[in-house]
Amino acid sequence: MTDRVEPDQSAANEELSLSERLGLLQNQHRGLDQKITDLQTRPWQNQLLVQRLKKEKLRIKDAIKRLKDEMIPDLNA
Repeated sequence: MTDRVEPDQSAANEELSLSERLGLLQNQHRGLDQKITDLQTRPWQNQLLVQRLKKEKLRIKDAIKRLKDEMIPDLNA
């Protein structure tokens, strides 16, 4: 059994607004942060898993930055 949650297929067909996508990404980022912290407090931690989670957290952080940039109007235009 895995920890993955299958997305709702009806929700997958709906277009999310930028702010909704941003909120989802921020929640995922916080969740990964908590999971990494929990794993690092264990003496038998899985370093490979922690590394993968940190990379995923950075990927989500970059996606959050891109979304925020899209939400801010271009001042040079």
